[in-house]
Amino acid sequence: MESSPKGPLPKIGPDGREPWKVYARPFNGSDKRPRVAIILGGLGLSSAATEAAIQGLPSAVTLAYQPFADNIQQWIRLSRAAGHEVLLNLPMEPVDFPANDPGPRALFVTLSPEENQDRLRWALSRVSGYVGVMNHMGSRFTISRDAMHPILAELKARGLLFVDARSAARSVATVMASEMQVPRAINDRFLDNREVSRASVDARLAEVERIAKEAGVSIAIGQAFPVTIERIAEWARTLEDKGIALVPISAVVDRQSDR
Repeated sequence: MESSPKGPLPKIGPDGREPWKVYARPFNGSDKRPRVAIILGGLGLSSAATEAAIQGLPSAVTLAYQPFADNIQQWIRLSRAAGHEVLLNLPMEPVDFPANDPGPRALFVTLSPEENQDRLRWALSRVSGYVGVMNHMGSRFTISRDAMHPILAELKARGLLFVDARSAARSVATVMASEMQVPRAINDRFLDNREVSRASVDARLAEVERIAKEAGVSIAIGQAFPVTIERIAEWARTLEDKGIALVPISAVVDRQSDR
């Protein structure tokens, strides 16, 4: 960590150690099974939902927190104590703003690069112990190379990974991260974006399984709905017999093709 006017910020250590590796949950890299990473995002705003995610999900599930949540450091401490790897959600401008509001201190294409970097540093300074960031919304922001470049440059300089939630099919974030050598991962499926039911979540989890078997790696993002937590926990118990490994997000970094 390094001191800043906003608070402590992650940095690459003098020995070259990067925060995304330092704060990663251990995983046996020699495991040859197909890998599935599940991220539950938007945490920290509801105490009940956050506690349910921490306690009710397998520890290999990655938890992502909103930077403007209260008591966020306490939640991250509890998450890590339970074995979960942690990400920060990074609010970004959607195409339908202001009808859809990403939240306080979000990143916008109309702001200067300096202002967006300032907002990024504010988010990064809120807590410690996370491996990187994942965009929250951002269907407009992530399709702009000019907007994304300073953000990815800052993440690279600080040794953090980036998860492209793919809120926009035309997102340039993953390709740019690869070009800039930023550790990155790409969402394959939203578990509960359009419909929240046992049948719909189960169907998305089945798709994630299929992708993992075909490509070796897959990633899905869910929200802290009770049914989503219940179905992930139930599904995770079936993976051992299926020969699939449930892994933290750090275990699938740079293992997917650009798109």
